[in-house]
Amino acid sequence: MAKTPAPFSVVERWIASRYLRARRQEGFISVIAGFSFLGIMLGVATLLVSLSVFNGFQRDLLSRVLGFQGHIVAFSRSGPFIPDAGLNARLEQMAGVAAVMPNIDGQGLASYRDFADGVLVKALAAQDIARRNAFKEALKQGALPQGDGVAIGARLAERGGIKVGDRITILSPRIGMEGAPRSRSFPVAGILDMGVSDYDNTLVLMDLPAAQSFFELGDAVTGLEIFTTDPTLAPGMRPDIAVLMPDGMFVQDWQQVNGAFFSVIDTQRNVVTLILTMIVIVAAFNIISGMIMMVQDKGREIAILRTMGAGRGMILRIFLLSGASIGIAGTAAGVVLGVLAAHHVEDVRRMVQAVTGTDPFNADIYYLSTLPSWTDPMQVALVALTSVCLSLLATFYPSWRAARLDPVEALRYE
Repeated sequence: MAKTPAPFSVVERWIASRYLRARRQEGFISVIAGFSFLGIMLGVATLLVSLSVFNGFQRDLLSRVLGFQGHIVAFSRSGPFIPDAGLNARLEQMAGVAAVMPNIDGQGLASYRDFADGVLVKALAAQDIARRNAFKEALKQGALPQGDGVAIGARLAERGGIKVGDRITILSPRIGMEGAPRSRSFPVAGILDMGVSDYDNTLVLMDLPAAQSFFELGDAVTGLEIFTTDPTLAPGMRPDIAVLMPDGMFVQDWQQVNGAFFSVIDTQRNVVTLILTMIVIVAAFNIISGMIMMVQDKGREIAILRTMGAGRGMILRIFLLSGASIGIAGTAAGVVLGVLAAHHVEDVRRMVQAVTGTDPFNADIYYLSTLPSWTDPMQVALVALTSVCLSLLATFYPSWRAARLDPVEALRYE
C-alpha cells in the first residue's frame, strides 16, 4: 500500500504549483489569479503608504508644535502678570520638569516697504531661545534674536522680500492696556524655517526684554511655558503644577491646547484605514471566484487523485496552497512596494507636481511644508498578517468544495 504523503509535502506543493500554471484552455483562471495578486499587492501597498503618511504627519507636526510651545502652558485670566522667581524655581525642581520659560505672545502688523501682513509675535529670553532645539534647527539664515534683533518666518520673508539686515516695522496694540497702538522698527537678525506653514507665514521671534519694552509691559509676561522631560508626562503633571499656581492662573497641557486638531488626524487615519482595508478584502475574496473555477475545471484530476489514494485532507491542502500562494505573494509584493513608496513619498509628490503642474500637498492647507512619512514596523506586520489571513479565509471554501468532490460523479461523463 502506497504511503500517504505528509501534510504540505513536496508532492502537495508541486501539484498546487502546477494548478496555478494554467494551460492555454484555462487562461481565464490564470487571468483571475493575476488580478487577485495585483489587487492584494496594490491594496496592501496603498494601505501602508497611507498609514506611513499619517504617522509621519502626526509625528512631524507634534514635534514641531511642541518645539514651538511648551508642553504645559500657564497664563493669567486677568492678562499679563509678573512671574514669581520662587515659583519658577519650585517648578523646575519638580520631577519630570526640564525647563520653565516666561514668554510673551502677541499679535501685530509687520510692514516692509510696500508689504504688510499680520504676524504672531513670540518673545522669550535670549538664553531660552538658544536652548530650544526647534529654533536652533529652524535657523535658515543669520542668527537667533538678541537685543532688538528679531527672527522671522521663512515664508513671511519670502512674501515680503525681506532679507537679513533689513528693518521691519511692527504695529501692535498694547497688550492688556488701552491706548494708541505701538509702532517700532526692528532689524531682522535671522530667518527661521519651522516647517509649519502657519509659523513660517506669521512668526516674529523676539528677545523678551525687547518685547516687554515694545508692548510697555515692564517686567510682566503673558505666560509660562513648562517643558517636561517627556511630552507624554504633561497631562499627568498638569494637576500637580496647577496646585502650585497662584489664584487666577489657568494651566493647560499640549493635549488640551491641540487635542481637537490631533483627534481629527486620528479620525481621518481610522477612516482611510477602514476604506483601504475594504479594498484588500475585496481583492482577497476575488481569489474565491478563481479558485471555484479551478475546482470545477480540475474535477477530473481531483477524481484521479482520489482513486489513487489521495485523501480529502490532501486535496484540501493542495487547493489551500494554491490559493494561499496568491495571497502570500501579493502581500509580500505589496509590503515591499508599500515600504519603498513610503520612504520616497516626497519624491513621488515632487514628480506628480512636475508632471501635473499642481501641488498635491499644499503647505497652506496641510500645515507642513513637505510630505512626511514614517513607517511603523508593527503596522507593517499587522497589515501583512491581516492580508494573509483574509487570503486564507477566502481560499478555504473552494478548497473544502474540492475535498468534498465525489470522484464517481466527477468521472461519470468522462
